Amino acid sequence: MNHYETVFILTPVLSDVQVKEAVDKFRAIITDNGGQIVHEEDWGLKKLAYPIQKKSTAFYSMMEFQAEGTLVEKLETEFRRDERVIRFLTFKLDKYAVEYAIRRRNNHQTKKEA
Repeated sequence: MNHYETVFILTPVLSDVQVKEAVDKFRAIITDNGGQIVHEEDWGLKKLAYPIQKKSTAFYSMMEFQAEGTLVEKLETEFRRDERVIRFLTFKLDKYAVEYAIRRRNNHQTKKEA
């Protein structure tokens, strides 16, 4: 199984419940197709670097997961079909990126505990 990380941006007109529902939908797609969520972060409402679809802010969400390559195609098809998703990016992590992600998670948890 390969390691992947996906970041997707949701339209800012959604309520908190709708954002959670959209994230749950994509989490379910990963787990229902044999993938395993390793780490998940909700980055919240952030300002975009440039306007997308006449919007200047959006909800960011990141998921790190393990899965077969065919799952990425299914996931990205669902991103394209969902009107709530403005942009998305999924990429495969090599062994160095996986090590970096583990260190980043550990540092993030240490900061939360302090």
